[in-house]
Amino acid sequence: MARIIDSENKNLIGDAVRRIRKAKHMSQQDVSDRLEEQAIYICRGSLSRLEDKQRTVTDIELLGLAKVLGVTIDSLFDNQS
Repeated sequence: MARIIDSENKNLIGDAVRRIRKAKHMSQQDVSDRLEEQAIYICRGSLSRLEDKQRTVTDIELLGLAKVLGVTIDSLFDNQS
């Protein structure tokens, strides 16, 4: 079954992932490699699409991103109204 999302943005965390990743001086490839160590496979290109809000995020990916970036899941949703 296809996913249906009624907005242009496919996730709420893309901006925060990019901001935190850059603040920690990590490349998209660094994040991808560290996720792979947790058996979570998001290639660099998919991470780019995630940060641009063009890709959805699963709960497992959300948990992995928080761990890799060293933040809480809640902090990835900061600045959301």
